Amino acid sequence: MSHQSLPLPEKKKLLQSLSLFAETPEPILDELAPLMQEIEVAEGTDIFKEDEPGDCMYIIYTGEIQIHRRNTALATLHPRQVLGELALLDAETRSATATARTNAVLFKIEQEPFYKLIASRPEVARGFIEILAGRLRRLNEKTVYNSL
Repeated sequence: MSHQSLPLPEKKKLLQSLSLFAETPEPILDELAPLMQEIEVAEGTDIFKEDEPGDCMYIIYTGEIQIHRRNTALATLHPRQVLGELALLDAETRSATATARTNAVLFKIEQEPFYKLIASRPEVARGFIEILAGRLRRLNEKTVYNSL
């Protein structure tokens, strides 16, 4: 897999296209974009494993990522989706495994630089909280529906 590294303005556009950062002002995106580390992942490669400590999140640029727990598939993620974002907020272990279903290009954002950013930019933290609350709400609805 050979891929040209994405320039900063394109990284910023990618961030803007994510619901996680949709409300984030441009000057903050300018600070966040340089934190994005581009990585290439071959099909079948585990990006992270369940129960491992987590300290970063990933943004999918190209490819598909399967999220699974033991032998149960939980989700298939596509370009412009994020995974592992809980690890940016706490240092708990990963709740599932992420495996590349195809060759993929991801952007990694590590916890420590992210913490420094949200310390000075609370609106980034707010965006995260809104996305996570929405996911929790959908999970609760699914749980209630499945118990009927």
